[in-house]
Amino acid sequence: MSVLQIILIALIALLIFGTIVLFVINQESSRKRRLYGAIQGHGAPQKSGGANDEKDRRRADLAQKLKETKGEEQQKKKKTTISMMIEQAGLSISVQQFWMFSVLSMVGWAVLAKLMGQPSHILLAALVIGFFGFPRFVMKKMAAKRQKTFLAEFPDALEATVRLLKAGMPVSEAIAMISREFDGPVGEEMGRIYDKQKIGVPLHEAAKDSTRRIPLTEMQMFATGLSIQSQTGSSLSEVLMNLSGVIRARFRLKRKIKALSSEAIASASIIAALPILVATGMYFVNYEYISVLFTTKQGNFFIAGAVTWMSLGVFSMKIMINFKV
Repeated sequence: MSVLQIILIALIALLIFGTIVLFVINQESSRKRRLYGAIQGHGAPQKSGGANDEKDRRRADLAQKLKETKGEEQQKKKKTTISMMIEQAGLSISVQQFWMFSVLSMVGWAVLAKLMGQPSHILLAALVIGFFGFPRFVMKKMAAKRQKTFLAEFPDALEATVRLLKAGMPVSEAIAMISREFDGPVGEEMGRIYDKQKIGVPLHEAAKDSTRRIPLTEMQMFATGLSIQSQTGSSLSEVLMNLSGVIRARFRLKRKIKALSSEAIASASIIAALPILVATGMYFVNYEYISVLFTTKQGNFFIAGAVTWMSLGVFSMKIMINFKV
């Protein structure tokens, strides 16, 4: 196979991959436009009356707040620092301690690669992964687990807050009660909101600051609802109860999507695992037959091509079954 043919194959693969990425981005943009249009009340029949005008005004305020929150969140994602990652993971360590852990991880990966007898370029890759990749991977996993735990308990915390407010308890005391009654991320964040409110920070600003540690859509909706309530004077208990209902509805929809896409996930897993299992079995049964792939340049090229196309296929299936709610 000539160099020109290899270049053409690579260009075709990049073209297919770029087309898939552009399609996904376009679909996501269309979905967000429809969402903001629905929030603003576009496409709904216009009715006269003061109550309907008030609803339209609140929808417009909510849409504007969500757009502002979206822009701020994009800026935060671009400027994610090590300290923010530590806070999102719920760790009580300093940035210096994180870098010390990164150095230890780098040494561990280098020792492991050396013991396995890997060449110098693999050793260099192990150093980079151990210092930059592995610590951040662990932090992201810890942050995702913390956010999942928070989201599972957040609706119950909102409903408990509503019951306390209806019983006549002030907002600050209700939040303090929630911070004492709930363990884990919910209790921690509510406790921080209460502490900030005690020193004079408005409630909606304290909740907005929590979105930096819990970068979830539900938490952003909570802060946005509190901000609108502080400006319009609507019932806080009604806002929180509606938010709890929305979060539970999103939970149900996510579980339904997971159940419907389980067959596609199983198919993708089996298809991706078959070549590895067959190659492993052939390696032990008839090594001379499969060793051509590892000992010749043409075999290495075939392995690289197989891995590339298999990765593109798995990535395409992942995009097709990855529905964001």
